[in-house]
Amino acid sequence: MKDSVLKEEAETSSKVLKKKAHIINAALIVFSQEGLNGARMERIAEEANISKSNIFYYFDSKEVLYIAALEAVLSEWLSPLSNINVNQDPRNALKTYIEEKYKISKKSPAASRLYALEIMQGAPHLMGVLKGPLRYLVREKVAVIDGWIADNKIKSVSAIHLIFHIWAVTQHYSDFSTQTEAICNHSLRNKKFANDALNTSIQLLVDSLII
Repeated sequence: MKDSVLKEEAETSSKVLKKKAHIINAALIVFSQEGLNGARMERIAEEANISKSNIFYYFDSKEVLYIAALEAVLSEWLSPLSNINVNQDPRNALKTYIEEKYKISKKSPAASRLYALEIMQGAPHLMGVLKGPLRYLVREKVAVIDGWIADNKIKSVSAIHLIFHIWAVTQHYSDFSTQTEAICNHSLRNKKFANDALNTSIQLLVDSLII
């Protein structure tokens, strides 16, 4: 009896998480286009193909949903950076990180644009994360890169600016996708274009540092 109840509770919890994720994905698209103030819950409900009341069952307000969407973006973005550690081969670690960032930019361009929009507005909903968990994580990875430099595994470089360069390059293809497609008629959805972008980033930001 107890096992049956636990199984039912687990299945219910899984359905709730999937439903929330579905709503957040729809919200990412709308918020990235219209911002927090411009977005309407009716539009998000339409994007998610559910009723507005159903959204409010899972999220108390538009702002709560907006913050949940931002948190989902950061969680996905920070995971690849968190995996870098001092015991890894520098080339493999940096190459893998850049590859993962490109995958995210291709898969979730709306997420990148939403984050950029929040930052350009002064990060009113993210400042605590930026000055807290993100700052500590970046400092930790700067120490890893500085350790590789000290061990003569890579050339001397500003670790913090290397991380910023990786962010700038990989997120460019989402944040400035309109510009990229206008100039090249391609985006990361084009396999050759995506491979050329990835290989160029690895050549400039990784191979150039390997001793």
